[in-house]
Amino acid sequence: MSLTDITTRIARATATHGRPDGSVHLIAVSKEQPHDRVLPVLRAGHRLFGENRVQEAGDKWPDWRAEFGPVDVHLLGPLQSNKARAAMELFQAIHSLDRPKLARTLARLAQELGQCPDLFVQVNTGAEPQKAGILPADADSFIAECRALDLPVIGLMCIPPVQDDPAPHFKALAEMATRNGLRALSMGMSDDFEVAIAHGATHVRVGSAIFGARR
Repeated sequence: MSLTDITTRIARATATHGRPDGSVHLIAVSKEQPHDRVLPVLRAGHRLFGENRVQEAGDKWPDWRAEFGPVDVHLLGPLQSNKARAAMELFQAIHSLDRPKLARTLARLAQELGQCPDLFVQVNTGAEPQKAGILPADADSFIAECRALDLPVIGLMCIPPVQDDPAPHFKALAEMATRNGLRALSMGMSDDFEVAIAHGATHVRVGSAIFGARR
């Protein structure tokens, strides 16, 4: 499937569900993808990508930005506190704010650096013990804690359990965002982004459907 196929499907789903044109942003998930798959997407004009690791992103995006100009890159994977400074300097958004210690670290660095990427709180909607994210029952208080630290939290992110129907998870995340006055929802991947759009996703994270399976 091509980038054009995905953008066409996003536009169709956006229109079908009465969403404003341009209200859904496609994050092309380039993590672990070989350069010969990512470069054609850059050359096609796409300028929003997602990475899972700070080091991997740092090894390639500065050079690509020098060649192609400004490119927004979002961190989707877990962030260790000791890599927070590098992440804040490299990424335009972090989708994996998932614990108080990280929130405090980002707040301190934001004061030092005078800037902070947009932040999404990751919510573990399936309460899976092996998965990162704030539990739904703790999300409201954590969002309030982040706001008290003056962090620019703009939305929520989730990754539903693979065995579940994703729709209830997307619905719950959207309700949580509305309750907390948050406008952005990072949800939906290659297999379910149209369902996510139906439930209000503003950012969909699509990798394999654009680039193919990771080698």
